[in-house]
Amino acid sequence: MPYYIYITASQRNGTLYTGVTNNLARRIHEHREKAATSFTARYGVSQLVYYEEFERIGDAIAREKKLKRWRRAWKLKLIEALNPA
Repeated sequence: MPYYIYITASQRNGTLYTGVTNNLARRIHEHREKAATSFTARYGVSQLVYYEEFERIGDAIAREKKLKRWRRAWKLKLIEALNPA
């Protein structure tokens, strides 16, 4: 079963959210539905802008923690490297 780390955004240069899941499509749908009173619902962070796939959950969690420690500028560079438009 694959695991994913992902970054969602509210808009270009807007709020970023980093998370981990085993079902990327379902998780993005949950963010878009804003089902809970959560960070993503409050800030409208529902546009998928980046993701990575992992075979082991431990690797995905480690990468998520690493990305959460990154500066915003580093995250934007990572996103823009795969989404240049």
